[in-house]
Amino acid sequence: MSDRYSPGDHVRVRADSPPGHIRTPVYIRGKCGVVRRIFGDFPNPEGLAYGQPGLPEKTLYEVRFRQRDIWPDYDGELRDTVDIDIYHHWLEPDDAGATR
Repeated sequence: MSDRYSPGDHVRVRADSPPGHIRTPVYIRGKCGVVRRIFGDFPNPEGLAYGQPGLPEKTLYEVRFRQRDIWPDYDGELRDTVDIDIYHHWLEPDDAGATR
C-alpha cells in the first residue's frame, strides 16, 4: 500500500459507526493519536468475520493515544498512554496533531 502512514505521523480515527463486526473500539473513534509501528498488510477482519476473503488486504498500525485524550476524567499521569492496533481504512491524517 503506497499511502501508508509512518511512525510519528499524527492520525485521527474515523468517527463512524457502521453496522456489523467492527474491530475498532467505539471509545477510540474520533480520537487522535500517533503511529508507533507498522505491522504490515493483512486480510480485513471486518470481511473475514462474514466468511469473505478480506481483500484487498489492509495495513495494520499500532497507534498510541494519551489516556487523558480518550477519557477526560482520567486522573493518572499526563504521560500515561494506551496503544491500539488499528487498520488503515479507519485512519485519516490529523494535521493539527503536531500543534497539540
